[in-house]
Amino acid sequence: MKLNTIERKRFRIRKKLKKVSTDRYRLSVSRSSKNISAQIIDDTKNITLVSASSIDKEIKGQKKSKSEISTIVAQLLAKKANEKNIKKIYFDRGIFKYHGRVKIFAETLRKNGLEF
Repeated sequence: MKLNTIERKRFRIRKKLKKVSTDRYRLSVSRSSKNISAQIIDDTKNITLVSASSIDKEIKGQKKSKSEISTIVAQLLAKKANEKNIKKIYFDRGIFKYHGRVKIFAETLRKNGLEF
């Protein structure tokens, strides 16, 4: 099975994270040209603990720029994570560079109390 470039990049980043993620959960970020979504995953049990997306009803109705929407989604995810007592995570940026909306998303999570 031959993997393309995007799949190789995704597996390479995720493999590095899974080597060291014994006591923390993984925060996986996905973005498209219009939306952004994220979920906190427990890799030992293979379940999603918390998720947030810009497709949710309360966020989708707002007419804001893409970077503002990413801050709103990050605040919502941080609030849900604090309710479940999740403080330390690993940031899985996937195939996306740590730049632009992904960077804004990560910085907003840090401001709201998550450590990574």
